[in-house]
Amino acid sequence: MNSGLVVILTALNLEYEAVRERLTDLRVHRHHAGTRFEVGRLGSTGCRVALGLVGKGNHPAAVLAERAMSEFSPAAVLFVGVAGALWPNVRLGDVVVASQVYAYHGGTSEDDGLKARPRAWEIPHGAGQIAQHVARSGEWAHGLPHGAMPKVHFGPIAAGEVVQDSAVSEQARWVRQHYNDALAIEMEAAGVAQAGHLNHSLPVVVVRGISDRADGNKAAADGENWQPRAVGHAAAFAAALAQELVADGAADQPEPVEKVGRAPMSMTNRNIASGNARVGVQAGQVYGSVTVGSETGPVIDLRSAVADLRRLLDRAHRDGQLDKATYAAAEAEVDVVNDCLKEETPEGRSTLVVTLKRLRGLVADVAELAERLATIIAAARGLS
Repeated sequence: MNSGLVVILTALNLEYEAVRERLTDLRVHRHHAGTRFEVGRLGSTGCRVALGLVGKGNHPAAVLAERAMSEFSPAAVLFVGVAGALWPNVRLGDVVVASQVYAYHGGTSEDDGLKARPRAWEIPHGAGQIAQHVARSGEWAHGLPHGAMPKVHFGPIAAGEVVQDSAVSEQARWVRQHYNDALAIEMEAAGVAQAGHLNHSLPVVVVRGISDRADGNKAAADGENWQPRAVGHAAAFAAALAQELVADGAADQPEPVEKVGRAPMSMTNRNIASGNARVGVQAGQVYGSVTVGSETGPVIDLRSAVADLRRLLDRAHRDGQLDKATYAAAEAEVDVVNDCLKEETPEGRSTLVVTLKRLRGLVADVAELAERLATIIAAARGLS
């Protein structure tokens, strides 16, 4: 998992632009099937974000959410946009965070009417706690225009396949009867929630700004520019939430490479040979050939591994996964790594690990490179 990156998905271009305005250092990331993401950073020092446009409807949202999850292995996925309110206390411009997502179009048609077959996905507990914290602090709204301070609501969101713009239609009555506690209604959250559920319960948080009341007055609300105002509020909350999700993960979870075990330096290994068996060479670190490892850790030739890594960097650059500036910076770090490998000193070994970590930060968006570096870093730590 890339603990420093969050995927943010939107359905409409208006929603996409509201999030994109908050990102810096943008570069295009092309999926091999043609989907174009933009990868950037929130502000100048914030977490990294992969931004994607999925279009309208739960089905395309599910497919492209799955694609983003597979491509980036993010810490979390946020779905950001607008929705219609279903309760009077949820005002235009307010933000609704889905405590659970209802897929309300499932059912069975019988002689006495349509019976609901509900499906629902709840927000993960940890992500929900962080979202509540962001809402309580109120800091997320400090940059909003005109001193706006929208209320943040937590409750179910209903996701179907049609735009609901009536409070008395057959569909409106169906939703009210079977999903009476839903605060808002929209068209994509169920697809994204399902994709998260199928990806080892990857945290998915749906953040919606209220742009209309789903009561037949959508055109009037749109005419008063509630869509851009509402999505601006949702984007502001999502940006603050993304930062907190990444910060919380960094504080509470060890880096993946720490999971690679190795025997403590103080441990003495003892082999007993019997019969015709002989013990040849047992080594946790062999500095001369820069081969490192232990009984439980990786055993690799670091120089060969770094040479392979350079080839992967070249390929990622040619494929458009790394832009020119990032590629040049990564190449420079690889040169430093090679210099460190020539110095068999404690200072050189310490610099080696720091440089490899810096390199991993540069290429964290490319899963293959990040995974390869995790192995190399684990092995390099065995030298210290």
